Amino acid sequence: MATTYVQEAGAVPGARTSFGLGEPDHAARSAVSWPAILAGATAAAALSLIMLLLGTGMGLGMSSPWEGEGAEAKTVGIAAIFWITFTQVAASGLGGYLAGRLRSKWAGVHTDEARFRDTSHGFLAWGVATLVTFVLLASVVGSTLSAGARAGMTVAGGVASGAAVGAAGLAGSADANRSGGQEGGGVMSYWTDSLFRKDPAVAATPAPADAGTAQAAGAPMSRTATTAEAGRILANGLRTGTLPPEDARYVAQLVAQQTGLSQADAEKRVNDTFTRSKATIDEGKAKAKAAADAARKATAYGSLWIFLSLVIGALVAAYCASLGGRSRDL
Repeated sequence: MATTYVQEAGAVPGARTSFGLGEPDHAARSAVSWPAILAGATAAAALSLIMLLLGTGMGLGMSSPWEGEGAEAKTVGIAAIFWITFTQVAASGLGGYLAGRLRSKWAGVHTDEARFRDTSHGFLAWGVATLVTFVLLASVVGSTLSAGARAGMTVAGGVASGAAVGAAGLAGSADANRSGGQEGGGVMSYWTDSLFRKDPAVAATPAPADAGTAQAAGAPMSRTATTAEAGRILANGLRTGTLPPEDARYVAQLVAQQTGLSQADAEKRVNDTFTRSKATIDEGKAKAKAAADAARKATAYGSLWIFLSLVIGALVAAYCASLGGRSRDL
């Protein structure tokens, strides 16, 4: 049976009323035009992806892995901030305008209500485009945003336990050198070798040919065994941050036996070597802390600017959608 439509008194001109219902047909339709929103979001996401790839290429062209070549990190960072903001403005503006321009015309809707709906369409198009873009670039965006946090946690943990781990590694290197019969291949070799450097002006006590027999008789240990033991003592001092006086005297005795130095000179050499090795480790820890702090600040600034660019994009999308709707209704 065909539906009969009548014109009721007071109804909006041109609006049909279903017999027995008394409701205009435009009121039964949803105020959200998803086809227009998806169309605008698709255009915005595509343009964002293209411009991000272009910006990545230009950034790689400006930078260089070699020190002193290419643009400075600060310059590249500022350029990236402006490019991300420009990308958001351009893509959001395009998507918002299309979402407002392509939606169906609402008959009998007040101008303010139509403007609000257009603005909402632009905001929804921006939201869908942002989600799609972040999904497509999930690995890249996730790595960028969490790089500083991961680096900070890793370096902070390394700094906290670096002395202990490094000391254990130094001691292990000394043991490996002794067991393998090689000297000069471990991390601790430089410092132990500096301890046992012979003074040409001093006649050194010759090491016994048979280390096992000499040790059984109370004679000085061989050079390899002495170096390994001194390395373990220094490693323990570096782990704790100080070299106990009894350890310093004992190592000085080993140095005096191998080099022919006096006890006083040997103790001075031991203390100087320990001070220089500790200063080297402290300098490395300071550089690690500085790198972690720089990564943390870069991540914080990057997250802040990305947030601001997204907010700007949302506002631009909403405004351009209202312009598109106004052009559609002309």
